Amino acid sequence: MTSKDYVVLMQKILHYIEDGVHVIDKDGNTIVYNRAMAELEGMKKEDVLNKPLLEVFRSLDSETSTLLKVMESGKSIKNKKQVYLNMDGKEITTINTTVPLTINGEQFGALEIAKDITKIKKLSDIIFDLQREMSTPDVSIKNKIKKYTFDNILGQSPEFKHALNMAKKSAKNRASVLIYGETGTGKELFAQSIHYASDRANKPFIAQNCAAIPESLLEGILFGTSKGAFTGSIDRPGIFEEANGGTILLDEINSMPVDLQAKLLRVLQEGYVRRIGATKDIPIDVRVIATTNQDPIDAVESQKIRKDLYYRLNVISINIPPLRERKEDIILLTNHFIKKYNDVLNKDIWMISEKSKEVLLQHSWQGNVRELENTIYGAMSMIEDEHVLNHQYLNILNLNKKLNKEKIDINMNNTLDETLKNIEITFLKKALYRNNNNITKAASDLGIKRQTLQHKMKKYGIK
Repeated sequence: MTSKDYVVLMQKILHYIEDGVHVIDKDGNTIVYNRAMAELEGMKKEDVLNKPLLEVFRSLDSETSTLLKVMESGKSIKNKKQVYLNMDGKEITTINTTVPLTINGEQFGALEIAKDITKIKKLSDIIFDLQREMSTPDVSIKNKIKKYTFDNILGQSPEFKHALNMAKKSAKNRASVLIYGETGTGKELFAQSIHYASDRANKPFIAQNCAAIPESLLEGILFGTSKGAFTGSIDRPGIFEEANGGTILLDEINSMPVDLQAKLLRVLQEGYVRRIGATKDIPIDVRVIATTNQDPIDAVESQKIRKDLYYRLNVISINIPPLRERKEDIILLTNHFIKKYNDVLNKDIWMISEKSKEVLLQHSWQGNVRELENTIYGAMSMIEDEHVLNHQYLNILNLNKKLNKEKIDINMNNTLDETLKNIEITFLKKALYRNNNNITKAASDLGIKRQTLQHKMKKYGIK
């Protein structure tokens, strides 16, 4: 098989790969250009193959083209953001990994694998603009933004009252706060309440979900960009600058890439931010509230959160208990949501039936308060002329019903060791279920150490 045959074969194989693949030879001519890359750039393969790269992509040059840079330097470029124009002038934004191709130590070309993030970049720009509006001093815009305060938080259980009391105390100082709670427990509600009860209430409050944006874009959103940092970049402040004097909520901090956590730690320690591609440090005064839906200790041990960042954020720790651990609040919250959606849906519900109360109290509420609110909203949407919320309108699906009813397997044909093993596995699974897979709490329920529980989970293949 000739080298030309290899190229044809490679082209056919790469046709089925979802990421864009572009290969040039040592003269800068395209020799491989797969379907995904053609779709990404809005090009036809025949307009690109066997043609000089810079003739096709006229917005690039030897400095801005990662393929030509790698061809010249012989060094790989990983996860590089690139913004350029295709043949029709359409702006394309990609994350590229580009590597030199060599045979017997001699470089003959360069290969680039590209992921299209054009839509994600547009979304991040929209998010940034919205966040900018939220921090603007324009009163007419601010009045449209929903603000939560401690008056919006309802709960009577001792554990919940403790969390609420910690939050109210934290509003009186400027220390960093780490809020832990499962999805739907109201972490952002707590964070906003802390901000609006503090001496920063008249300054910006900006929330950023760390799981929603890729690392390459998240860094720019947090710290800003400088013109020339990458092709197409502009001078733009990040949300740390926009929130100066106020508060930033970093939601799902355990989803932030570890490399970016190191840069965040430096900003928190030094009180300065530096835009991507800039050399100037900009002083900032921002209070950080971080949230995590994973037990912080587990997140540190699994290296989802850097240990040094954890200690920097966890100055004040607030643990919001899940709804299944605050049963006394379920009916209280239900009545609140009935009142709320009576107004929203123009209904006239007076009460809930006893059977409805029983169903609500027995449910596991894996989605917590958010799930309860959506359940009441859905039920009230179906009611027409009735004044009582009856259980048949409650659309509740217990995803763990089978586990709840799981019985210990005692088979007289099994050996004693096998029977004891089955009993232990059942106890472990039920403890993990009751605590929503929180290893620390499950181990406490079982009266064993976390390490012991982790060892047994690994031993029995429990995930």
